[in-house]
Amino acid sequence: MKNLACGCPGSQVRTIEKKETDVAGPAGRLASELRQWPTQLHLVPPTAPWLQNAHLLIAADCVPFAYAEFHRDFIKDRVLVNACPKLDDTSPYVEKLAAIIRNNDIQSVTVTIMEVPCCRGMAMMAQQALAQSGKEIPLEIAVIGVGGERRS
Repeated sequence: MKNLACGCPGSQVRTIEKKETDVAGPAGRLASELRQWPTQLHLVPPTAPWLQNAHLLIAADCVPFAYAEFHRDFIKDRVLVNACPKLDDTSPYVEKLAAIIRNNDIQSVTVTIMEVPCCRGMAMMAQQALAQSGKEIPLEIAVIGVGGERRS
């Protein structure tokens, strides 16, 4: 992975360790289920250690804002990569996802997208990456409505 011109330490690969006491969060609030950094697909190297044997979650950027239970229902026990199929330069995404799948014994792939038409591109990229990887891995696509409800 290339370093960013600014040398941003925010792009360094990290595993986020959680203790059992962190599960409920402070004062009964839900705790984050995120266990790795970075999450932005452009920044995730296909060789990141936390990808090995992972259940991969590919999330369209808007989904966590619309779906209130995103951490509990989707991030928990998964490794997250996120992107926007409409606003990002998605040209490298299929190959990058295929490399992640090919090199890491991915156990399953879940894609979360919004119900809007432009988000369907994220699901198509995941399907193409799976085909390109040559592996048969379970794929689930979850569609979230703009009102926050799960459609599928």
